[in-house]
Amino acid sequence: MSERLRFEVDEREAGGRLDAVVAARSEALSRTQVARLAAEGDLTVDGRSARKSERVEAGQVIEVVVPPPQPVEAEPEDIPLDIVYEDEHLLVLDKPPGMVVHPAPGHASGTLVNALLFHVKDLSGVGGALRPGIVHRLDKDTSGLMLVAKGDSTHRSLSEALKRREVRRRYLAAAWGHLSADPVTVDAPIGRDPNHRQRMGVVEGGRDARTHFRVRERWQGAELVEAALETGRTHQIRVHLAHLGHPVVGDELYGAGWGKGIGGVHRAWAGELARRTPRQFLHARQLEFVHPETGEELRFERGLPEDLAEVAAWARGETG
Repeated sequence: MSERLRFEVDEREAGGRLDAVVAARSEALSRTQVARLAAEGDLTVDGRSARKSERVEAGQVIEVVVPPPQPVEAEPEDIPLDIVYEDEHLLVLDKPPGMVVHPAPGHASGTLVNALLFHVKDLSGVGGALRPGIVHRLDKDTSGLMLVAKGDSTHRSLSEALKRREVRRRYLAAAWGHLSADPVTVDAPIGRDPNHRQRMGVVEGGRDARTHFRVRERWQGAELVEAALETGRTHQIRVHLAHLGHPVVGDELYGAGWGKGIGGVHRAWAGELARRTPRQFLHARQLEFVHPETGEELRFERGLPEDLAEVAAWARGETG
């Protein structure tokens, strides 16, 4: 079913284009989609139909009908999974880099969901047709531990635990440069970047987001850092490290070409690190939670996969 987004324009948004303001407030709509909804009469300002290009004023009430996503059939596929733990209620797996979590335009097959549908019969439907069983997700190029619910009751319990911040997740990331403080907590709201729809950013009015960072290893022109999520916003670690001025090594969305800015004696080293890093250096290494059915405290850990372990070994000077 369609959903309705309703909000009041604040002082920070006043003067902005209607399509840009609505797109920034919505995690589901692009400016192109907002423009189409305006043309179809599904976007109103103070109860009247509005043009996409009009400028908004503080205090105006904007309403938009958000259409449901177009259904995409997810078919079971015999794709190998690295299962770390499994029982009748849930499973924990180590997602490889390059695997998309759920079907989307351009990725109708070969996803984690396709593999799960083959591996698990009667997978939880709470996540919807495209995200059955998925409690939390990882980006395509992020590797590591993920939690999947098999039944609807378990799915709801784990999702609520996640909202209560009772599911603890820690990551390893390589960040360019050297953090000025260690440890450091970034408490900065995250929302859709109004100027770049494919990006998230630290924006006023964004959703509450906190990440705790501490340095695990100090390299020449970069650091291996541990990131502990307190919240779970889209691209949170990547956005917060970029906000600190130390984007994830290999992150083409938030840190493209950043290593070229490292000068002096570390310039050549940084160039070689960038060349050797095959993807964004981000790995979900640790997952802790209380089993919703048994009450058992579970903790799982997976070290860096081979591709990132090789990069780290070189950065430490262990290989030539």
